[in-house]
Amino acid sequence: MLKISGISYSIGGQPLFQEASVDVPSGHKVGLIGKNGTGKTTLFRLIRGELPLESGEIELPSNCRIGSVDQEVPSSNKTLMDTVLEADTERAALMAEAETAIDPMRIAEVQTRLADIDAWAAEARASTILKGLGFDTDAQQRACSEFSGGWRMRVALAGILFTNPDLLLLDEPTNYLDLEGTVWLENYLQNYPHTVIIISHDRSLLNKAVGAILSVEDHKLTYFQGPYDQFARQKEEQRAQQTAQARNYEARRAHLQNFVDRFRYQANKAKQAQSRVKMLERMAAVAVPEHLESQVLTFPEPEALSPPIVNLDGVAVGYDGPPVLQRLNLRIDQDDRIALLGRNGEGKSTFAKLLAEKLTLSAGTMTSATKLRVGYFAQHQIDELDADATPLKHLASARPDASKAWSRSRLAGFGLDAEQADTNVQLLSGGEKARLSLLLATLEAPHLLILDEPTNHLDIQGRDALVDALTQYTGAIILVSHDIHLLGLVADRLWLVQDGTVVPYDDDLEAYRSQMLNAPSSQDEKPKPVTRERATRSEIVGLKADVRECETRLTKLNEMRDQLALKLSDPALYGPEMGSQAEIWQKKYAEVMEGIARGEALWTAAMEKLEQALAQSK
Repeated sequence: MLKISGISYSIGGQPLFQEASVDVPSGHKVGLIGKNGTGKTTLFRLIRGELPLESGEIELPSNCRIGSVDQEVPSSNKTLMDTVLEADTERAALMAEAETAIDPMRIAEVQTRLADIDAWAAEARASTILKGLGFDTDAQQRACSEFSGGWRMRVALAGILFTNPDLLLLDEPTNYLDLEGTVWLENYLQNYPHTVIIISHDRSLLNKAVGAILSVEDHKLTYFQGPYDQFARQKEEQRAQQTAQARNYEARRAHLQNFVDRFRYQANKAKQAQSRVKMLERMAAVAVPEHLESQVLTFPEPEALSPPIVNLDGVAVGYDGPPVLQRLNLRIDQDDRIALLGRNGEGKSTFAKLLAEKLTLSAGTMTSATKLRVGYFAQHQIDELDADATPLKHLASARPDASKAWSRSRLAGFGLDAEQADTNVQLLSGGEKARLSLLLATLEAPHLLILDEPTNHLDIQGRDALVDALTQYTGAIILVSHDIHLLGLVADRLWLVQDGTVVPYDDDLEAYRSQMLNAPSSQDEKPKPVTRERATRSEIVGLKADVRECETRLTKLNEMRDQLALKLSDPALYGPEMGSQAEIWQKKYAEVMEGIARGEALWTAAMEKLEQALAQSK
């Protein structure tokens, strides 16, 4: 159990927590929520002991292992598989000691501990986690340096999940996942055997992966049993009750005060008036509850165009090499609200860029309506804002002839008040930057609005505001998002980006979610390595090292198999006093055999790559 007792902590004289207390039972999955700046990430740092408490205490069970993702895996030449395996430092140390230990007693202790932590099934478990987060078998053997920062964040997450900590702390884990990875993580966390606390603004994750909500509000911590939607209903009911109590209090107080004011100086009523003065003094104040600040996004309305606004006929598109997408025969009308489904690397962002006319067709024709205006929001655009310019200056650059009053009005329509309008972008929060980027994308009242992961920096209220704005918007929408709640409320058509093309998906989101959870590994996303026509000497050396590594792994697995076979051959293992021990060791033997089969497959693949590289080098 995590026990937080009367903690206080301030930053720059501003209190984040004051006498805050909460107990989180062992094994519970908890969503940590609160407004930006209320101290959610700071609470994680306090739990990890990285910051000193001003007062109070945080208690954890002895030897409790805490796991969290602080930063991405560094760019290195280690494979993804080795990086994840090494995250479990105990297993790595024991495996190394098993190769050098001489003392028979110590060898026995090491082997027993390896059995206790399922060391022999480690590769299979690591592979399952990596596959769930988007890395197929080939990708798992590639170096971390081949992947971008976002992908390495996934590797860092895989490493933490692999270590199976007693207390898992996750801070916005879906921000660097796609829809498929988010669905997998939801399912994984539901079955996680230990305690989990997740900071998230993703309603689907907070409804499916957790069974309780920990709310940070008014410098206190409040624990609610149930998923987010149930919490939201309870909070609204509480606010309604508190509002009614506050109104009754004000009405009662006003009634007493009115009597006092009317009769205080009348002799026959003075005693009664004085009695009511004392009643007023004794009345405990009932404050009106603080309501969540409503956030507003106001998209300008485009004029109607004749359908279709976009028509694709036999289109193919890519970058410098072979086409990423081809055989595109699609039509978009102004009332379409389309969500793009498909794993990362299949081409969703490529399709969005095609519609935004940021890529050139390599085949076919794309016909657009006359006067068509397209608005395009992509996650990277937030990073491309001028850090030293204010939102007002950004708007002045986009609309040089517009008045400051008009610009301030437009900024206010996206939740950026007068103070934020004059603040340099580098000092704005992630949500404020996202709203500014959305404003710039919709400034010209586009007929077609393309949104590629628009919610990563928006809190729950910001996401609700985005849903409201998109619901009222009269243009066409192309939406790429890992937020299944947003997709369910906005999209009325689904298109699947897969196998190099885009086709309508006739089922619903829940069916797609189930399909992702039950998909065979062959359908896992495959982030492609950069291929070259001629293999270099350094590449051949690296491939030879991969083959040797596979051979070493197989040797270790075969040794484990022999040790387990010897254990299973002992008649004493099957005695009545041993209980289910025989079944446990048989399971471990099966896991090792599975590991050997997988190891042989990896060795075969490594040999094929080496032979191909040798042939290319000639």
